[in-house]
Amino acid sequence: MQNAIASPPLPKSETVRNYEPGSPEREAIKERLAHMMTEEIEIPLIIGGEEIRTGNTEQVICPHDKSHVLAIYHQAGEREVNDAIEASRRAWREWSEMAWEDRASVLLKAADLLAGPWRDTVNAATMLNQSKTVYQAEIDSACELIDFWRFNPAYMRKIYEDQPDSSPGVWNRVDYRPLEGFVFAVTPFNFTAIAGNLPTAPALMGNTVLWKPASTSVLSGYYVMRLLEEAGMPPGVINFLPGSGRQVGDPALASPRLSGLHFTGSTAVFQGMWRTIAEGLADYKSYPRIVGETGGKDFVFAHESADAQVVVTALVRGAFEFQGQKCSAASRAYIPASMWSELRDRLESEVARIKIGTPLDFTNFMCAVIDESSFDNIMGYLDSARQSEDLEILLGGGGNKSEGYFVEPSVVMSRDAGSRLMCEEIFGPVLSIHVYPDHELEETLEVCDQTSPYGLTGAIFAQDRQVIDLMSKALRHSAGNFYINDKPTGAVVGQQPFGGGRASGTNDKAGSAVNLLRWTSQRSIKETFAPPKDFTYPFMG
Repeated sequence: MQNAIASPPLPKSETVRNYEPGSPEREAIKERLAHMMTEEIEIPLIIGGEEIRTGNTEQVICPHDKSHVLAIYHQAGEREVNDAIEASRRAWREWSEMAWEDRASVLLKAADLLAGPWRDTVNAATMLNQSKTVYQAEIDSACELIDFWRFNPAYMRKIYEDQPDSSPGVWNRVDYRPLEGFVFAVTPFNFTAIAGNLPTAPALMGNTVLWKPASTSVLSGYYVMRLLEEAGMPPGVINFLPGSGRQVGDPALASPRLSGLHFTGSTAVFQGMWRTIAEGLADYKSYPRIVGETGGKDFVFAHESADAQVVVTALVRGAFEFQGQKCSAASRAYIPASMWSELRDRLESEVARIKIGTPLDFTNFMCAVIDESSFDNIMGYLDSARQSEDLEILLGGGGNKSEGYFVEPSVVMSRDAGSRLMCEEIFGPVLSIHVYPDHELEETLEVCDQTSPYGLTGAIFAQDRQVIDLMSKALRHSAGNFYINDKPTGAVVGQQPFGGGRASGTNDKAGSAVNLLRWTSQRSIKETFAPPKDFTYPFMG
């Protein structure tokens, strides 16, 4: 056996490709997209390394072209979930006791495969399945996921190196054990990187996982699973279980072997799962770890000293990239009255330049929202704005779902800082703006802090350093990821660990050692080299 004390390769953020006209990467991704548009694949469950076909199937479609079928996928039910629990149990012993370097090597190899031969496939699947532009897919399904898989092994080694002091004659150490049982990873549609990280972060620490991908992003999830298999992930360590939330979630949460929940999705679903775990607490073999990142009502707050064009650019990118379907998307903004006239004109001009359509056309800035349910929900908010005396739709407000689920980039003026559109998560390309009197800065900061139940991301814009300090203090607990003179989206692994508090989640920062530590159970070990042979103490003399 080897006795090296290994160090993983020094992680560096993956370089984002720009896909400029005439570039080799642009031609390569277009070729892969064209090929994938000609095929309709069948996606099985993967349990213990075996492909399982249940016959209970659903279609994978393009949100921007809802008549185009990319794949059919088989759905898991209670039987398959129980089979996956058993497969994870069989894999647990060997995987949990495998040298950490060997577990790390799987993800490091996966990162290199994704950076190279798998890049176009996973990016193209994300573009077609989730209607992302090539650039949004690149920063998500390539760069961010590569970064997760390169930085997490380095964080794991740092965790293992964190050891206690030892007194003379004693050697103290800590064994960072995996959890006993399986981790249930429930992943969202909006980020392929999150879908890849939620099952692999616990697996890296020696756990086995049941992975339920979102039903609207099964294609990209499937290719990530296949990539992990090629990287050497042993059978049963991660089990791929597409299907409905109840059909997969209910038996998974009911298992006594549940040791953890790794979740990203809606607040209501997360709270429901937490409630289910709490009600069944006496039946579990251990207290399940619960890690979740949920919703957001993310803000942009501008001061009169801010550069209006900088604020406008942040609003357009923050609110409308990927159709506002980022949990970090700018959804509400507070603009000083002295800036409003200029900002409104600039915002109207910039939004008018936005092109909407298929991701196959690289000149489009926005594509389609994920499905009909999302489309109807967003349009419902816009319809309510039309009927409210306190709200005025300044830009956009329309939508069309005849061919795909397209919603216009929309800007709504809210005279009431506590209106529904200023408080509730919409998860679409709708930006609500409240204009405040310049002299009411501190009062409006308090409104911003208290208006929404969420605490995920937020951004402030100002040139005056004293004002930046004032705003930062006033909004300290309003956002887990806080930006100064930048949009509230685009966290990078290794630079801005991501997560929020309040109703936005447990803030166990993805892309940091904090998250990985949650998937361990520590064992303190004390070894005494010359133990005493007499029970008496000197004071007894």
